[in-house]
Amino acid sequence: MLVLAALATTGLSVGWIWNKADAVSPVALPSGNQAPIETVSPSVKPSETPTPFGKVLGTEMLAANNDTMPIMSSAWTNYDEQTGLWGGAAIWFIVHKNYDGKDHDWGNYAAFGQLAPDIPYKNTAAGLKEAAVQAGSRAIIGLYSKDVKILPGTTHKAITVGGHPGHELVAKVVVNEAGVKETFSTVMIAVIDRGNGTADVAVADIAGSTPAWQKVWRFKVSQIKINA
Repeated sequence: MLVLAALATTGLSVGWIWNKADAVSPVALPSGNQAPIETVSPSVKPSETPTPFGKVLGTEMLAANNDTMPIMSSAWTNYDEQTGLWGGAAIWFIVHKNYDGKDHDWGNYAAFGQLAPDIPYKNTAAGLKEAAVQAGSRAIIGLYSKDVKILPGTTHKAITVGGHPGHELVAKVVVNEAGVKETFSTVMIAVIDRGNGTADVAVADIAGSTPAWQKVWRFKVSQIKINA
């Protein structure tokens, strides 16, 4: 995932979500050289309007705008949306059960919702890429912190979902957590134009040890239905 600038953080570990309310300290990350990464524009501020909520209904994540994305599988369970999406819903999957012997689980995370209206957006190749950077920045801060380390090799590519243009961003975040053998997490962001001046966003944070879920997430993104 992308490491980012100063938005308020929740103190949760990026890409790995604790399943206990008392386990909200950020991942301990080693220092090291970082390739430059794009950050949130200082002019972009979180909206003061209460964010609507999406929900998980059966086999789909339903955004507040009534767009849908299929869940990853029945093994994934409902979870609070933590990535700053507008009217989003989220699910997660346990990768390491009770990894520290203190009843804390480590898992993968996926969310779907609308691009927050306070993030500037234009339906152009450049606009979609910038929206992916902004949404990714907000997601990473919401799940990790602004101090998270990103490995070299962040990728961007244009995508199309149901005839709607989009942009995919993929980055790897350093993980160094006692009791967990993971060394990195792969964060994936997809922004899809809705055709009415707004965009949808899908987010995934996949453990380095479970790369097969990346392919599943891309397939589920391809099945997003837009009801604009």
